[in-house]
Amino acid sequence: MAVKIRLARRGRKKLAIYDVVVADARSPRDGRFIEKLGTFNPNTDPATININEESAFEWVMKGAQPTDTARTILSFKGIMFRKHLQIGVNKEAITQDEADKRLSAWLEEKRKQVQTKIDGLSKAAQESAKKRLEAEVKVRDAKTEQILKKQKALEAAAVAAAKEAETAIASEGEDQTEGEGAEGETVEEPAGETVVTEETKETKENEETEAVPEETEAVIEEGEEKVAEESKSPEAKADEADEATKETPEAEAVEETTTDEAEVAAEETKEEPAAKETKEEEVEAPAPVDETKEEGTETVDNDSETPKAEAEEEAKEESKESDNTEEEKEEEKKEE
Repeated sequence: MAVKIRLARRGRKKLAIYDVVVADARSPRDGRFIEKLGTFNPNTDPATININEESAFEWVMKGAQPTDTARTILSFKGIMFRKHLQIGVNKEAITQDEADKRLSAWLEEKRKQVQTKIDGLSKAAQESAKKRLEAEVKVRDAKTEQILKKQKALEAAAVAAAKEAETAIASEGEDQTEGEGAEGETVEEPAGETVVTEETKETKENEETEAVPEETEAVIEEGEEKVAEESKSPEAKADEADEATKETPEAEAVEETTTDEAEVAAEETKEEPAAKETKEEEVEAPAPVDETKEEGTETVDNDSETPKAEAEEEAKEESKESDNTEEEKEEEKKEE
């Protein structure tokens, strides 16, 4: 019966691990086996090998034939080199002590090789991690630089906006000050007018206050005159009545002349200058005396005729002066 040292598959899909077994050559791969020597995991770097070296050496010395993969595993563990040395000892080509020395030296060298490989793999992993970190740092620095640039741009925009706002506020303040100055100028003029009005009011009040005592004095004088008239005797009252009757025709004549002169002046302003001369001649004529006057007027003395003539002359002079002033006004208007 042929006995083989081979691998039996275990584990799950895509993560297979293997058992190192001694089995009949006729049994299937994952079927019955005689003995399990250890395990082999190719998923790690380097691959992990756990094997019972003594039992594996015995099966090899008995003549069990390993498969290619199993031979590689046994060679890696020094079992196949140990078999070679043991055959030399059996033939007395070398001693057992010399065989053991050679095996130990070989195992030590193999161990160093494995350790250097492990160290190299760890260094490579560290270097790759360092490079990855450096790349991440570069990316982070680039991102921070971009963020800082954006922040600086935003700050510059904010500063520019603040400056624009300050300039706008300053311009608005200047406009307001200019408007207030113009309003102050416009308001100053009515202030002067108010001062004038206040002064006029004060002058009016002063005039009124001055006029009040004058009116009171006039009222007091009138009261005193009334009291004096009441205190007069009836004879004195009769004498005063006679005098009044004498003066009434003279006053009536003066009033008639003044009214005639006023009418003549009004008509002269409307009519042409030629008509003015005719009206002046009419005015020079003596005014008619009403026959319906009281009987007391017939008893007027010759002395009363003199004041009438004087009044008529004064009225004529006044009418001439008024005519002259009106003509001067018309000439000034024409010149304008």
